[in-house]
Amino acid sequence: MNGKQKSQTLNFDFKICTKEVLFEKFKTSASGLTEAEAARRLEEYGPNEAARKQKRTIVFQFISKFFHPLILLLIVIAAVTFWTGDAVSGSIIGLMAFMSVVLGFVQEYRAGKEADRLSEMVRATATIYRNGRQKEIPIKQIVPGDIVDLFAGDMIPADIRIIQAKDLFINQAALTGESMPVEKTPATDSMAFMGSSVVSGTALGVVIKTGLSTEFGEVSKRLAAINQPTSFDRGINSFVWLMIRAMVVLVMVICAINFFTKHNFMDALLFSLSVAIGLTPEMLPMLVAINLSKGAIAMSKKEVIVKRLNAIQNFGAMDVLCTDKTGTLTLDRIVLEKYCDVVRQEDQGTLQLAYINSYYQTGLKNILDKAVLKYEKLVVKQYKKVDEMPFDFARRIMSVVVDMEGKHKIITKGAPEEILKRCTRYELDGEIEEMDPVVITDLKEEYDHLSADGFRVLAVAYKDMEANKEVYSKDDESNLVLKGYIAFLDPPKPTAKKTIEVLRKLGIELKVLTGDNDLVTKKICSEVGLDIKGLLTGVQLEKMTDDQLKEAVQSTTVFARLSPLQKERVIRALHRNNHTVGYLGDGINDAPALKAADVGISVNNAVDIAKESADLILLQKNLLVLRDGVLEGRRVFGNIFKYIKMGASSNFGNMFSMTGSGFFLPYVLKCNFYPMHPIQIILNNFLYDISQVAIPTDDVDEDYLLKSRAWNIDYIKKFMFVFGPLSSVFDYLTWMVMVWVFHADQYLFATAWFIESMCTQLLVIHIIRTGKIPFVESWPSPFLIFTSIYIASAAIVIPYTPLGAYFKFVMPPASFFLFLLAILALYLWMVQVTKAWFIKKYGYE
Repeated sequence: MNGKQKSQTLNFDFKICTKEVLFEKFKTSASGLTEAEAARRLEEYGPNEAARKQKRTIVFQFISKFFHPLILLLIVIAAVTFWTGDAVSGSIIGLMAFMSVVLGFVQEYRAGKEADRLSEMVRATATIYRNGRQKEIPIKQIVPGDIVDLFAGDMIPADIRIIQAKDLFINQAALTGESMPVEKTPATDSMAFMGSSVVSGTALGVVIKTGLSTEFGEVSKRLAAINQPTSFDRGINSFVWLMIRAMVVLVMVICAINFFTKHNFMDALLFSLSVAIGLTPEMLPMLVAINLSKGAIAMSKKEVIVKRLNAIQNFGAMDVLCTDKTGTLTLDRIVLEKYCDVVRQEDQGTLQLAYINSYYQTGLKNILDKAVLKYEKLVVKQYKKVDEMPFDFARRIMSVVVDMEGKHKIITKGAPEEILKRCTRYELDGEIEEMDPVVITDLKEEYDHLSADGFRVLAVAYKDMEANKEVYSKDDESNLVLKGYIAFLDPPKPTAKKTIEVLRKLGIELKVLTGDNDLVTKKICSEVGLDIKGLLTGVQLEKMTDDQLKEAVQSTTVFARLSPLQKERVIRALHRNNHTVGYLGDGINDAPALKAADVGISVNNAVDIAKESADLILLQKNLLVLRDGVLEGRRVFGNIFKYIKMGASSNFGNMFSMTGSGFFLPYVLKCNFYPMHPIQIILNNFLYDISQVAIPTDDVDEDYLLKSRAWNIDYIKKFMFVFGPLSSVFDYLTWMVMVWVFHADQYLFATAWFIESMCTQLLVIHIIRTGKIPFVESWPSPFLIFTSIYIASAAIVIPYTPLGAYFKFVMPPASFFLFLLAILALYLWMVQVTKAWFIKKYGYE
């Protein structure tokens, strides 16, 4: 927007001007803009998009990978190494950092491109007028001056001045934090802001601001800069900083010990810096990126869009899945099965009133209205529409007013209990009778019978009035006459029973959160084999304190007749019980719960606000796809956790060995040299890092996938303190054999430990990677086997090549390899025995 236009926009009060003045200011009309003018304005103002997590350039994305704490640490160590004159070591360290960054970046970029491709299929749209015709366009193509049609379920696509509205209620919690919807009218509160959503009603508005110029655009600039970490992020970060803190302390200790015993500060510094490399899990950023991206790509092949990469891990950690009923447990193919009077006898009059109501309503045109209109074509155009009171989730009814033979008739349909509250009479066999408490009880029993048979029931009522006004309100929905009921059937999915069983085997408890009544929901749940431990209705839930609800959600399977905010409250109660909660929903009433859940899941045909609130979008609403996502999330977590366990135990063992070497070698073995030269330590770590690239390809045991797992830093610490010192014991044993048996000088000593260290690190992967007996009960991926053999072979062969002399290696005698086989066999056997004890005591994560 140029300076002149911005000034006009900012200095003009849109709230109080007339529609005609507004049209004049924006050079528009009730017919909307022309296509040519809209294209010109789009060029002038730019796309209508709020600030998002910035779409960085490829170069920026690549460079940003170097700012991870572990990569920065490597860069600093490489710089210091270059400064000391050791260009080769510095180059290898730099190559390690570069390799970690490149591999992680390439895989993330691939995942991002795949997600972008699928995201094109679920672009949010808005209904606008162009050249006098109504059309649907992507929200980002909206420009100032566009005339926008709004309906229940729509997101407000820009900052809009309302010029026409009918019972319009807007949820603007994203901007103001208000939990209750706010009514908007042209005369009073006439502004609707981007980022809010229509809860109920209809409206027409003029777009006055788009993109970053909107109120939400200003907020989104700040929000886009905020990166809310998940529990997984926090767990990874806590591990990284645990290792960095331990490394800094021990490196200083190692440097001090070796300076004290060898009296050469530069050698002690170089040795301690090399040790720092060995202690740094520098491949962690790459492995996390590759595992998550690999999971996202696998999910995309199952037609699942991953909007937030870390949601994959939350998917795997999920132990409670909350879902709506319609379309998840049922086929989402609702058909009208019955239309009857108040005693369940077929009644054409009830069908006619329901048809008129569905035909003339313009608010939230849901699947029930479509089922009514599809059932039978009735001629109703002779009845002129006067007004309507759109559906909302507070009333759970909607009404239209039509002119019938000179009189106005209010026709209302909705939840039976809400209709009954507003009825004072009922019609049966053409006679209108007064209601009394006994009759009301009988009437409730009639629709309860229908609900118990699995029907979704709506009540139909009416009221005749004199034609003395044109505008009606919710207050007119009183003193109604109950006409009868319409009953719908949404059969359960044939696969629903199997899906529930699959989720149960995966350790995921399914809970149904629905706005439908409890009888229908119980019927459907019983048909699909869902064991109902307990049932709560919205009325019961409303009376509970947060502490009472926290207890109740543990033993409740079905929550019926819930409002949107009650669904969110159930999710938060589950969080208070330390559950990782997923929520699957597609309606307006699901948006708060989708936001509150650890992983929000929606579908392609969901309303805009639901898709915007979700972390994952399914291009098909099928719970078996969810199973695939859960398994993929657990594979991702399993492989990342493998590296962390191996890295933590190996690195801590190295810390222990290197710290002890300052005393053990000179005072026990009487050898005043370093156990390994700095460049050898760096090469050792470099080769080990190459082997770790195969971990994302590794298989995960089937029984590991059957349980959800949350991040557990205490488990890592226990693992580290058990297996780290165990590896150090065998390091010390190797040192003793090399000095007392082979009488090794410093070069043979370093060569032997280099080979032994490489082989133990590479082979122990295959024991730690599984809770079972390796190569008997569980096989690694072919690529992991290949990298282990290839790198171990390289470590053994290098001393016999010209490179060996460069890295200060010597050729070990043949007898050394007999010792190597023995020490490896003993070490691996001890790790397997210790692992079995550890799993028995602490479990397997």
